[in-house]
Amino acid sequence: MKKVFMFLGLASVAVLMSSCALLGTGMVYEGITVPHSVTSNTISDNAKVGKSNYISVLGIVAVGDGGVNAAAKNAGIKKISHVDEQKTSVLGVFTKSETIVYGE
Repeated sequence: MKKVFMFLGLASVAVLMSSCALLGTGMVYEGITVPHSVTSNTISDNAKVGKSNYISVLGIVAVGDGGVNAAAKNAGIKKISHVDEQKTSVLGVFTKSETIVYGE
């Protein structure tokens, strides 16, 4: 019986770890920027950059407004060119996600 529980425990850990690997995220530390969306609006020399973010602790509590609208409003952007998302995570305990909007 003890071997069955040990096998189930190891199998659970393997499944959890493989799902994280499949997502392409770092298990210990993650610091990445990923593209989100693009419009047909081009960026000029006087482009603005707006940011908004939210944080999460243990995946239980999350606070903030990481929306595209909030980021655009923060910089006074009316015409969005493209949107990136920057993610930082430490051991999955603390996670910060920042939405970055570029436009005029």
